[in-house]
Amino acid sequence: MQLDLNLLTALDALLEEGSVAGAAARLHVTAPAMSRSLGRIRKATGDQILVRTGRSMVPTTRALAMRAQVHALVQEAHQLLSAQQELDLAALDRVFTVRWHDALTAASGTALISAVRRQAPGVRLRLSAEPGADDAELRRGEIDLESSSTAPTLPDIRHRLVGRDRLIVTVRPGHPLTEGAPSLERYAAAEHLTVSRRGSLRDPIDDALTTHGLERRVVAAGPTAAFALQLALDTGLVVTLPDAVTRTAREQLGLVTLPLPLQLPEVPLYLLWHQRYDDDRAHTWLRTLATETVQALFAPPTTSQQPLTDQSGQ
Repeated sequence: MQLDLNLLTALDALLEEGSVAGAAARLHVTAPAMSRSLGRIRKATGDQILVRTGRSMVPTTRALAMRAQVHALVQEAHQLLSAQQELDLAALDRVFTVRWHDALTAASGTALISAVRRQAPGVRLRLSAEPGADDAELRRGEIDLESSSTAPTLPDIRHRLVGRDRLIVTVRPGHPLTEGAPSLERYAAAEHLTVSRRGSLRDPIDDALTTHGLERRVVAAGPTAAFALQLALDTGLVVTLPDAVTRTAREQLGLVTLPLPLQLPEVPLYLLWHQRYDDDRAHTWLRTLATETVQALFAPPTTSQQPLTDQSGQ
């Protein structure tokens, strides 16, 4: 059965005004047009809706029973189809799933959760472990916001560059590489650890060393940056990681940071989301807050952090 949903608006006006003339004036239509609408409503509902009593019209029993529901439906439809209202963060009740690289989660997760709790206490964050690139999850709406070191190629996946990180070398105190500036040869000759969720013992650094006729010995692969840093402290292995997103963790462990003796491009950091959220005000708020939180990592380090070179960032 097909119904003209405009009849709901007419029915709401008729029940509120209690007359055809009043409903017509309210909706800025002619009285004959409203009379025709009333006739269609009567046919659709099988009820008179309004009946004449003397000079006035009164609602039927069924009309009285449905008046509140009809009014609520019309108001809900109006809100649904009208322009978005201002976002009320205090009243926002929503769950967001954020999938970031483990190092980024460790570096910025606490700050993001704290900021969300301050601004929108009804919002809950689900910080998901990053199993690898899966644009399908973004497209299905299972992930609201994702981090990546590469820009997406699919047109429906939006992205924002939030910073560029440099690679640095991390070792435990007293490591032989801390004695003087580490040369490329000394760096390659050390025992190394890679960070790979899939357990890969090779990464782009090995390709760069090959162009210099060198090869390093990778003796282990760790699944996360946190594990790799702890292993570097415990075993004396050398780990090469992005600087900004691991800085706090390195300092907490008391590790030593050294410059990478290789000229490599900086590592970009993107936030990704699906285009369905472009005009979603709550999502816009979240990704703006996430951007600000992550970009704080790329602010110039304090003097106590003793940076190796000027920090590049967005």
